[in-house]
Amino acid sequence: MKIRPNKVQFVTADSAPLENARFAVVPVPWEKTTSYGHGTARGPAAVIDASWQLEFLDEETGRETWKEGIFTAAPADCSLSEKKFFPELENYVERLLGSTRAVPFFIGGEHSVTQGLLPPFQKRYKDLSILHFDAHADLRPEYEGTPRSHASALYPASRTTPTVQVGIRSVSHDEKVYMNAGKVKTFLAHAHRDNQALIRKVLASLTGTVYITIDVDGFDPYVMPATGTPQPGGFGWYEALDLFRAVCSKKNVVGVDIVEVAPRKADTVTEFNAAKLAYRLMGYISAGDRR
Repeated sequence: MKIRPNKVQFVTADSAPLENARFAVVPVPWEKTTSYGHGTARGPAAVIDASWQLEFLDEETGRETWKEGIFTAAPADCSLSEKKFFPELENYVERLLGSTRAVPFFIGGEHSVTQGLLPPFQKRYKDLSILHFDAHADLRPEYEGTPRSHASALYPASRTTPTVQVGIRSVSHDEKVYMNAGKVKTFLAHAHRDNQALIRKVLASLTGTVYITIDVDGFDPYVMPATGTPQPGGFGWYEALDLFRAVCSKKNVVGVDIVEVAPRKADTVTEFNAAKLAYRLMGYISAGDRR
């Protein structure tokens, strides 16, 4: 997997050189284990295409974040076998972190890609913690015969790295033993409906350095309808932004992934909202830059 610019750029037609970029967008269109709705392989391209329709000025932050430099990479090679793909992805991310100051934004693809994204961050940042925004716990050791399943996305990292889960409202019997145990702190959605109180608890549970992994089904389906396994009762747009703004202002956010966008015909809501979310998070990180 080579780090090289793609013809389609995120937000701005003039891609910043990687060495000068503040943010690096990396499409990872991997889809092998989706178990209900399909289409996450088309998610990254749809999100990047939708980003062209964003206004350069972010109305909340008042910033034109693109001016700080956004590099868009070519999509990761997802033609590889599972056995080869994940080590290749890890190597790619490790090289990326070693070659730039840019904060990476990985656009999936199914949630299993997070297993390949996190290890280089875990090696690089000894005080790393993970904010896991999702409807599902994703803590199965394996699912349907593979530990590289979307349903196992956070299991490996959560064994050694503090993992704070929010929005969770779908849990298997097998996962329950791992929640609120060891390195995992789980805030079930139904039990934490006071958003400001939840934010305080999340901030207290995270370390100073944070990687954010966002499955779009962490939002309520009215915000992100085009995803494989939507669940009722998720975050509203502004509730989620309140959480992300607080984390970005109080913590050093070093990486983000946004996964499980599964585009559907005649409905562009999800990819557009995911693009706007990415740009908003860039604005939050820039405004709260602690480096």
